[in-house]
Amino acid sequence: MNKENYRIGHGYDVHRLESGRRFIIGGIEIDHNKGAVGHSDADVVIHVICDSILGAISEDDIGKHFPDTDNKYKGIDSKKLLSKIMMLLKEKNYIINNIDVTILLERPKLRNHINKMIEILSEIMNINKNKLSIKATTTEGLGFIGREEGVAAHCITLLKKK
Repeated sequence: MNKENYRIGHGYDVHRLESGRRFIIGGIEIDHNKGAVGHSDADVVIHVICDSILGAISEDDIGKHFPDTDNKYKGIDSKKLLSKIMMLLKEKNYIINNIDVTILLERPKLRNHINKMIEILSEIMNINKNKLSIKATTTEGLGFIGREEGVAAHCITLLKKK
C-alpha cells in the first residue's frame, strides 16, 4: 500500500457567543438565546471540517480561501464554503474516508440535533452518513466554553486517493 493514498487533516475553530444572534451550527439553526459571532454565519462545525480537509490536501486554511477581509463572504452560509472545498478536494483527486467532529459547548445541548447535522452535511459532501461522526461535550463549567462565552470544535479527516 502506498502511504500517499491516504492523507489526514485536523481542524480547530472557536467563536464567541453573543446574546440575540442566530445560532448556526452543523448546517442548521438552533433556537438559543445566544449565537456565534463571525464574518460568515460562524458555523464552527463546517469551519473545522473545511480546515481539516484543507490541511489534509496541504491547501492552507479556510481563512486563505475565504478571507474575512472580503465582503463577499460577509454573513455567507458556510454550507456554500463547504461545497467549494469539496470541489477543490475533487480536483485534488481525493475522497473522504471518514470525518470525526467534536463540538465543545456548554449549552444548548446538541444531542437531539446531531442526526440532522449529519444528514445535511453528508449530503453536501456527497458521502454516506456513516462516514461522518459528530459528537458534543461540555467543559464541565470550566473556561470560556463553560461560562457560555464561546463554542469550539475539533475535527479530524482521513482522505484517500481516488
